[in-house]
Amino acid sequence: MLTLQNVSAGYNGIDVIYNISLSVKEGESLCIIGPNGCGKTTLIKAISGIISHDGIIKIDGTDINNMKREQVAKKIAVMSQISTIYFSYSIYETVLLGRYLHMKGRTFKEPSARDREYTDKCLKAVGLLNIKHKQISTLSGGQLQRVYLARTLAQEPSIILLDEPTNHLDLKHQTELIDFLRDWSKYEGHSVIGVMHDLNLATKLSDNMLVLDNGNIAAYGNTNDVISSNLLNEVYDMNVTEYMVDSLRHWESFDSYYKNKLRKVN
Repeated sequence: MLTLQNVSAGYNGIDVIYNISLSVKEGESLCIIGPNGCGKTTLIKAISGIISHDGIIKIDGTDINNMKREQVAKKIAVMSQISTIYFSYSIYETVLLGRYLHMKGRTFKEPSARDREYTDKCLKAVGLLNIKHKQISTLSGGQLQRVYLARTLAQEPSIILLDEPTNHLDLKHQTELIDFLRDWSKYEGHSVIGVMHDLNLATKLSDNMLVLDNGNIAAYGNTNDVISSNLLNEVYDMNVTEYMVDSLRHWESFDSYYKNKLRKVN
């Protein structure tokens, strides 16, 4: 579905990522992890065609440099981190913008019945259908994140690229979002690529994992193999495994404490 061969990219003539090669198959979820400044977002921008690159990026066997911007947008949708600058449209109007590419040839780009029906379907999927007429300027960060996810889905892409998708979400909605994306990726013709900081959420979402360090591939492969390797300790300059295990023990002790407390009350 997506292949990268020796891809380098950056800004103002200076590369930030170097010689990245990978492939993402249909039905696969890939998470990109690594410390701040390692090139995660730059890689997402290169894949989506937002910035130029050296090397080869192909979608379904076609080099994106040989595709029109509209063709790339029909294959790939990008859900970026929330910006504080946005127009005060309603939730419904914002998500309907994701249908723009599918309105080609219609007078003044008027949405069809299917566009409106699909928009409602996307709003229902993220739990916002019942408040679709609210202005997005009145929403919490978590609600706004779900609006942008719905707009991404409305584009009907084959590949969703995510840049820190769980920002501004509480624990419940973080879990729901990751579960939704993982399920979505398993539908025929879909795949998900996400930049993540939270390693627990990254392991929950991903089949495979790419670790970047100073713009280079430090590790790439099956998520369980990558997470269990000692290499993450070097990349993050800390004992990552010990941190994750300690966190689990901490929550297990809380769970045990409150269960005992409930037994005494009852």
